[in-house]
Amino acid sequence: MTLWRHHDFRLLWAGETVAQAGIMVSHLALPLLAATTLGATPWEMGLLVAAERGAFLLVGLPAGVLLDRVRRLPVMIGANLARFVLIGSIPLAWVAGLLTFAHLLAVALLAGIATVLFDVGYQSVLPAVVGRSGLVEGNAKLESTRAAAEAAGPALGGGLVQLAGAAAAVLVDAIGYLVSVAFLARMRTRETVPAPDPARSLRAEMGEGLRHVVCHPLLRPIALCTGTANLFGGVLAAVSVLFLARELGQPPAIVGLVLAAGSVGGLVGAVTAGLWIRSIGQGRTVVIALLVTGPVAFVLPLATAGPGLAWFAVGTGTVAYGGVVYNVAQVSFRQAVTPDHLLGRMNASIRFLVWGTIPFGGLLGGALGELIGLRATLLVTAVGLALCPLWLIASPLRRLRDLPAPAQA
Repeated sequence: MTLWRHHDFRLLWAGETVAQAGIMVSHLALPLLAATTLGATPWEMGLLVAAERGAFLLVGLPAGVLLDRVRRLPVMIGANLARFVLIGSIPLAWVAGLLTFAHLLAVALLAGIATVLFDVGYQSVLPAVVGRSGLVEGNAKLESTRAAAEAAGPALGGGLVQLAGAAAAVLVDAIGYLVSVAFLARMRTRETVPAPDPARSLRAEMGEGLRHVVCHPLLRPIALCTGTANLFGGVLAAVSVLFLARELGQPPAIVGLVLAAGSVGGLVGAVTAGLWIRSIGQGRTVVIALLVTGPVAFVLPLATAGPGLAWFAVGTGTVAYGGVVYNVAQVSFRQAVTPDHLLGRMNASIRFLVWGTIPFGGLLGGALGELIGLRATLLVTAVGLALCPLWLIASPLRRLRDLPAPAQA
């Protein structure tokens, strides 16, 4: 419990939590705005998911190089200010009667670029804030509040959409970024910035980060597994709101509550991840967490209106639970095994590889929703989530109880 008394970690934790809460409100409010106010089709909903996550493909690798060359906290603060302006433009355009689907796509893409900078920044600055011995505890706390935001965000977003409309709900997200800036600006952590090497090109430094991930016998299967899971998570994100709102005929408040109930699993996963790691080891946790929870996604297509909505909540909740336990174990390992001068590029390379699949998942989900229907698309999602741990089973990770020390790795 030592990090409860750590001044800078508390500020980083609070800043990241407030930003995540706003993001989760928008993750429901933007699709509802597109689906209800702008009449978006399944394909357009897939495009929206792709725009939100496409920034990881566009700027993920250069962002890692940048964050290894400069202080990370100012970049994170600037990213949140940019997101405040971009997200805040949506309710302004709606009030002026100028909001279009193209506007939503542009904001989603540009705000996604700022999200890349912020996310790579906070994962890279964490070792400087808490030291490598505090990484598991720090990541568990960050994951717990991220999961809590995922749980509370959809319920709050659904209620706000029901009461005040989707555009007004998006304003909560914009305000959250300003509050986050206020926390981060008070941090006192001194970051060590390596001296610039004029002989190193941007391409060479991006390649070094990618090679560290792709050639590492333990990081590579983790990236492949996470990328596969995120691909099918993108499929699920593209069709969930449409399935609940249109096919099952649920109002925004109920849609938010169902998605929030599913997200509670992520919060429980963050709280119990340490127990998993202490009981069976960090290596086994990485392999087993998704293996035993992924197949529960097969209950998603069973959802119906009324009590049958519980199937959707149980499916998404169990998948979220396993995903958070897995994330706490594998994120802490990859931060510990990577030298300081490579942390930004490693985290950016991982995000490029594993978050870069989400736009394709969104497009795939939109296309499948148009071609085979929303319920059948949920079945495809379940198959993909159940199979993604095969990358880990086929790797050296299956033989490890605990992950090796950095020197051994």
